[in-house]
Amino acid sequence: MSAIAPFVPHSSGDLPGEVEALGARIGRVRAEIGRSIFGQTEVVDQTLITLLSGGHVLLVGVPGLGKSRLVETLGTVLGLNAKRVQFTPDLMPADILGSEVLDEDEHGRRSFRFVPGPVFCQLLMADEINRASPRTQSALLQAMQEGKVAIAGVEHPLPRPFHVLATQNPIEQEGTYPLPEAQLDRFLLEVQITYPELVDERAMLVATTGSADTRPEPALTAAELMAGQALLRRMPVGDSVVDAILALVRGGRPETSSEEQVRKNVAWGPGPRAAQALMLATRARALLDGRLAPSLEDVAALAQPVLRHRMALNFSARADGVVLANVIDHLVARFVA
Repeated sequence: MSAIAPFVPHSSGDLPGEVEALGARIGRVRAEIGRSIFGQTEVVDQTLITLLSGGHVLLVGVPGLGKSRLVETLGTVLGLNAKRVQFTPDLMPADILGSEVLDEDEHGRRSFRFVPGPVFCQLLMADEINRASPRTQSALLQAMQEGKVAIAGVEHPLPRPFHVLATQNPIEQEGTYPLPEAQLDRFLLEVQITYPELVDERAMLVATTGSADTRPEPALTAAELMAGQALLRRMPVGDSVVDAILALVRGGRPETSSEEQVRKNVAWGPGPRAAQALMLATRARALLDGRLAPSLEDVAALAQPVLRHRMALNFSARADGVVLANVIDHLVARFVA
């Protein structure tokens, strides 16, 4: 495979040139991911959108759809230090964040030494995050929002970049603890993983049961990813896109929405962080397509993964069989199309 030059931001501020250069690197990233992940193009793209936006992603899907393999592959392809934590009911906050241990030197002097936990990485896979207790789930809140953790009153910065890719099983809820709204809001996107298409499942079946083991190769570095995240924030956004994002998010709040369907069926709607997430994600989607600015199509395409974990139906709507996805589609048709 021919080498592709590293992505280095131009000091001259040549935005089109930088977007083109980063686009070439992202194309290589997609190709390498495709050697390990068969199909699931939308899932891969939405995960890359999250990472380019500097956020965290919640992967929702039944077992066996490649969620763990996707995280492992991303760690390799993006050149990130990746770690995995299997969330269980007996998992404690110290098992994630780390703890202080008492050391004694040769002179008998004692002191505390901090032993970092697995959260001190660049790509953390929180596998089946809803199986841990709320106390343990909340241990990730400060890490996800501020990029640091506080142990015994001392703050410890996390490596940069830092991303959490959490997984959740939507069909097995016995013995689980639903994520609180405050933590759900920390995830930039909720990506739903469905069964692969026939042609993709056939290719996966042949490739993964043979003697050859195709492994992806690094296609980006942590420094290049951070440079891409900085570039994304410099991309211009037109007034029509900004207005559509604000109308969509504000229209999903039952207290202020002009839509009867929202006022009647929605218990709580998206906050300002949803608008911020949608703004960043639309830029990232445009960048993946090699465009210099997002469009209304990007807003419509990302409305579901940005909003569905930031909204909830009330009891009467659930009893009547109302589907949240249909409510979001109504808002998109009303404010974005």
